[in-house]
Amino acid sequence: MKKLVLALLGIVAIAIAWWLLSPLFLNKTVDEDLAFNTPIQDDTSNEPDVMVDEEPMQDAPTVVAQGTFQDADSAHKGSGSATVYEQDGQHVLRFEDFSVTNGPDLRVLLAKDVNNLDAGYVELEKLKGNMGNQNYTLAEDIDPAAYDGVVIYCKPFHVTFSTATF
Repeated sequence: MKKLVLALLGIVAIAIAWWLLSPLFLNKTVDEDLAFNTPIQDDTSNEPDVMVDEEPMQDAPTVVAQGTFQDADSAHKGSGSATVYEQDGQHVLRFEDFSVTNGPDLRVLLAKDVNNLDAGYVELEKLKGNMGNQNYTLAEDIDPAAYDGVVIYCKPFHVTFSTATF
């Protein structure tokens, strides 16, 4: 009986160690296209929308906010860009050339103050991958202008891995 209990404890310890340590050695790369199907709005052009088959072009997505990921500390590093696009009332947060130190249960947060989560934040979803281009659709009731930036956050250990201030 004692050997069985020790064996079960050993299996549990190995599983926990794997959950904690494997993200340090494993990367997950995501490569999503921009969520919108039209080119990004170039506000420098004064030309009218082009008519195709007598239907106007769909409004192109515009950049609402943008920032660059920074390291949280010497152990938790991040790089790449975070951009909020808007098209026809829909907002999408996009990470490009993104890379962050991997960890267990990383989450994407929109924060009112990236340096102080007590100021308020909204959790968008679990991070899709610690590398690559990825999109996160914002719910209709989220106003991106109310947020200071993005935080990549380890939920179980309450640790910030990287931030991007808009």
